[in-house]
Amino acid sequence: MNTRDWPIRAKLTALVVGPVTGLLALWIFATTLTFGPALDLLAARTLLYDLGRPGESVVAELQRERRLSVVQLADDTALPALAEQRARTDQAVAELRRRVNGEKLRDAADDLLDTRLDQLVSALDALPAGRGFIDSRKVDRAGAVGLYSGMIGSAFQAFSGMATLPDADLNREALALTALGRSRELLGQADALLAGAVTAGRYAEGEHEQLVRTIENQRFLAENAVADLPPAERAGYQRLTEGEGFVRLRALQDTLVRARDLPAGLDVRAWETSYAAVSQGLRDFELRGADTLAERSVPMAVRILVRLAAAGVLGLLAIVVCVLVALRVGRSLDRRLTGVRTAALEMAEHRLPDVVARLRRGEEVDVAREAPELDHGGDEIGQVGRAFNEVRRTAVQAAVDEVTLRRGLNEVFLNIARRSQGLVHRQLALLDRLERRTEDPDELAGLFQVDHLATRLRRHAEDLVILAGAAPGRGWRNPVAAVDVVRGAISEVESYDRVDVGEVQPAGVLGRAVGDVIHLLAELIENATVFSPPGTRVDVTGRSVPGGYTIEITDRGLGMSPPALAEANRKLSRAPEFDPTDSARLGHFVVARLAARHGVRVELRPAVPGGTTAVVLVPSDLVTDEPALGPAAPDGAAGPDDRRMAKVTRLATVPRTRAARPGRDRPESAVLPLPAGRTSSVETPADGDGLPRRVRRRGPVARPRPVAVDNPAHRTPEEARRAMSALQAGTARGRRDGARRAVEPSPPEPPAAPDHPTATERDA
Repeated sequence: MNTRDWPIRAKLTALVVGPVTGLLALWIFATTLTFGPALDLLAARTLLYDLGRPGESVVAELQRERRLSVVQLADDTALPALAEQRARTDQAVAELRRRVNGEKLRDAADDLLDTRLDQLVSALDALPAGRGFIDSRKVDRAGAVGLYSGMIGSAFQAFSGMATLPDADLNREALALTALGRSRELLGQADALLAGAVTAGRYAEGEHEQLVRTIENQRFLAENAVADLPPAERAGYQRLTEGEGFVRLRALQDTLVRARDLPAGLDVRAWETSYAAVSQGLRDFELRGADTLAERSVPMAVRILVRLAAAGVLGLLAIVVCVLVALRVGRSLDRRLTGVRTAALEMAEHRLPDVVARLRRGEEVDVAREAPELDHGGDEIGQVGRAFNEVRRTAVQAAVDEVTLRRGLNEVFLNIARRSQGLVHRQLALLDRLERRTEDPDELAGLFQVDHLATRLRRHAEDLVILAGAAPGRGWRNPVAAVDVVRGAISEVESYDRVDVGEVQPAGVLGRAVGDVIHLLAELIENATVFSPPGTRVDVTGRSVPGGYTIEITDRGLGMSPPALAEANRKLSRAPEFDPTDSARLGHFVVARLAARHGVRVELRPAVPGGTTAVVLVPSDLVTDEPALGPAAPDGAAGPDDRRMAKVTRLATVPRTRAARPGRDRPESAVLPLPAGRTSSVETPADGDGLPRRVRRRGPVARPRPVAVDNPAHRTPEEARRAMSALQAGTARGRRDGARRAVEPSPPEPPAAPDHPTATERDA
């Protein structure tokens, strides 16, 4: 037997279990001889009150129901009193069943009584069927008497099983009381037979002989039972039989025995009065005897227990001495070892995690206070305690160093990200100035590509800010149209030309959340383009729903497995702590952080027939009416928000029409726009939408293109695509500006504001 992994307490117990077990066995053997009889005497009271009293009530109710049932069978009409009596019988039977099924009675009963209790319950189960036979008159009066008598007989069998007391006198008295009960039951059978005969006006076949046998058996049982009673109880019974009711009932019994037919002058009223008085008197006598029996059993049990205690005290003292020695030796070791274990568990499960949590919240932690010295003595256990003190102090210090290092890394991330943001904003401002000054379409297309790369670089710099736990900082003063927010997100994606903007219902997003919503949508759209085949499209739609505004991004990729989808939704539903080991899902972490900041809900769902749909629910407190097209300033000049939003959404050349899905049928050349004002143009009315159109032509101050030494080659398809893209983008920009300026000359455009808002803009 390997005892290496046993607890210390178990090992100490094993050292003394041998001698203690021997002494305990001797003590148990000495006490068992007398303890069993004492328990039997104490159980007599339980049996009386949990079986005797409820069982006697059931017997009395069954006797009354038996008499009424026989009377109903003797007549042609139903007795209303029978239904009331059945209800009282059912109530008594239910109480008896509750007591029989209780643990208290079953624990006090022996095997014989258990068997008879089960037989009694089975006999009572036949009561509903017997009542049905009586109501349908499928049995005669004798059959009804036999039905109820069988149930009552099972009850008396159970009463007899109670008479197993260790004291002979008590046991004999209990059997005598049970026999008196049986004699009273026979008296009840005679009453039921006579009631049926009186109602019918005559005896049925064999009823007189059955009545005679019942009366004789009743007298025989009563005489034998009284002989076993103590002198006091026997004298009480003698006084009972000398009463007027008992004498008159005995005389009427003699009359019935002598006459073979029902006597014509039988005083039925006198029989009923005498029977009721005798039956009640016998019942009270039996109950008083049972109570006296129970009261006498308790003192006997106490005396037996006293002798038991005296006989076993020596063995018990020996056991106590052994146990005290074992406790005295082992308690000190157990307490000290438990103290070391408790300190270790408390440090591992509570104190160290609490220290780490406080450090992450930025609180100061005192290592000496969190890992105090604990004295466990100078022996081997004390040496283990001192070693654990050093380990605990080192663990707390390591936690402090680890959190400090993580905090420093976050500061480094944030510092690098802020520097990168500043450089990117300056780069975007420089590109914007170059775009305004450039009139060559090819050079302008190249500048737009660099601008797009810088925009993506800005988003990645903002990712670092979010990873460091800070806010990116982009914001707008005024609400922005939902379609412009979607287009701004598309413009920050590498494969923007694969994204189709479908129906986007009119709505606006509050300016304070525009930057973060654009970033969030850009992360999801980029995932959709990256994790779907290059030849497929990504659809973006938006609609108003109860509780906010929903934007759905659907790709046509392979989709995600249900476990992966559930795990991704779990991460997106809350803002988790950044885990550097999970670098493959940084986009999900950024989306979760941005969504938690504004209460936005993001959920991934399987798309039909394939792919994944990202559902973004912008809450209603961030949604407003769609802002009107055109300048917001009173003088007609575009404000800073308008200029920044126009720059953000320059890649989306589709007007705000949402009923169709223009991305499916537009040519590839319509993906890189040319901003208005970079080429000279002539405004002509449009044929359908009321907007003026600009026809691009080379300005007079355009710089000459360098002349190549060799003969010029034909333009490549990519160059042609860029040229056509610039042409169509400029046309779309002209239509949008035309709605603002109509046919008047365009005022000089102010310098473009940087994409990164100033402190005043953010505060606004």
